[in-house]
Amino acid sequence: MKKIKKIVIFLGYKCNNNCLFCINADKRSYKNKNTDEVIKEIYKAKKENADIIEFIGGEATIRDDFLRIIKTAKNIGIKDIVIATNGRMFSNLEFAKKAVDNGLSAIIFSIHGHNAKAHDALTQSLGSFEQLVEGIKNLRSLGFDNINGNTTVVKQNYRHIPDIANLYVKYNVRNVEYIFVDPCYGGAYNNFHKLVPKISLASKFMKKALDIGNKYEYHQWKVRYVPLCYFKDYLDQISEINERILFDTKHWAPDFIDNDVIRGRTVYARIKTKRCNGCKLYDICEGIWKEYIKYYGDKELKKVI
Repeated sequence: MKKIKKIVIFLGYKCNNNCLFCINADKRSYKNKNTDEVIKEIYKAKKENADIIEFIGGEATIRDDFLRIIKTAKNIGIKDIVIATNGRMFSNLEFAKKAVDNGLSAIIFSIHGHNAKAHDALTQSLGSFEQLVEGIKNLRSLGFDNINGNTTVVKQNYRHIPDIANLYVKYNVRNVEYIFVDPCYGGAYNNFHKLVPKISLASKFMKKALDIGNKYEYHQWKVRYVPLCYFKDYLDQISEINERILFDTKHWAPDFIDNDVIRGRTVYARIKTKRCNGCKLYDICEGIWKEYIKYYGDKELKKVI
């Protein structure tokens, strides 16, 4: 099967939220790519026959040239134009309409709390939850249905992941990732014990969230960055397994280029230990974060026989 070519263009790291766990927490001072640099990358992606361009940050929507960037990708024939966003700018209906009219085809909203208090505490931005929800409502009012979600699982929210799942159900978000926090960089690296939960605890609530989605036949709900021994009954809902089958993904950022994202992650960031030897899921599992093993060890890992 021919893989879908997906190029993720990091526009920069500036953001109007300040999430505690942000992987780019130490890069806020980096200079964003300018308009010409981004447009050159869009044309380069087209030359490489990209099926999907995903724009991420930081926060892509706060750029003055955001609409121009989207329109450029549409005008040169990129099939799918996606953004990952905190959603706040979409609380402005006029902005939401312009984004859709200029060619945006899919949006991934980041929802990290089940209510305003929880979400805003993690984003460290008062009102961010209310604006995000208003953004979803605005897009629905425009007839825009390709709304997706992602949630970073941390100590502060893991017990409420099923409540966040019910929020996704409320707004009919049919494609969601529950992402176990990456402690190799940024906020979770700097404050590991404050932010990173035990996988043995968090996995229980992540599976409950998947069960809620399955109940409503939202079969595109997945989990990411987890050892498979805790999700052996959910193998069709593991993002990395799906990714390896379907996608050829590249990341182009201001400070790095990764033209083999899957290999980069498995070689440099995740690990399997001796406890994994003999597990029947060994070959398809990427293991767990190296930083996790550094602090928590590997006693939680349990081979599947």
